[in-house]
Amino acid sequence: MPATPIIEYFYSAHSAYAYLGAWELERIAKAAGAQVQHRPFDFMPVMDAAGGRRFKDRTQAHVDYFFGREMVRWAEWRGLPMIRHRPTFHDNPLHLANGMIIASGADAAALSQAILQAHWRDDADIADRATLNAIAQAVELDGSALLLAAETDAVQTQHNANTQEAIARNVFGSPTYFVGGDMFYGQDRLDMVARALDKPFAA
Repeated sequence: MPATPIIEYFYSAHSAYAYLGAWELERIAKAAGAQVQHRPFDFMPVMDAAGGRRFKDRTQAHVDYFFGREMVRWAEWRGLPMIRHRPTFHDNPLHLANGMIIASGADAAALSQAILQAHWRDDADIADRATLNAIAQAVELDGSALLLAAETDAVQTQHNANTQEAIARNVFGSPTYFVGGDMFYGQDRLDMVARALDKPFAA
């Protein structure tokens, strides 16, 4: 029997483009019979290692296009509701939200979609425990248990390992997907991810 195809999915729980691609990724994986391995990582250490500019250091033209017009168009293209401003709590720590996703195991897709949507549709603070609990409960998961699990040494060790692996594999943004070791950066590459699952690109 052929091995189940794997999509390694590196992203952060506050990523706009992870939100925009989340349901398309799920559709592609189901169509291909592929397994998505969720690898939430701490965003800024990965960006710093890659030499990426922090938001405050980018030009206004870049911000207006990449974090404005481009996101609005993709939201319309994907049929997803999205706020028209940078989320109020966007710079808050990610370890709790990312940790809950890691702790959720087989429910990672549902929980990550819910967290991403709360951040980018509802302007929710995904570092707030009560907010995260409510998000988890809304997708019929035990938010209290996931919050406790998220802060355990085992889960935070995995979170750090994901972050270090992203750095080691030269990830420079969220979301990033790997199929058979081939890296695809950005949800606008999901058509190529789908193709790679069926027929790998030439080396």
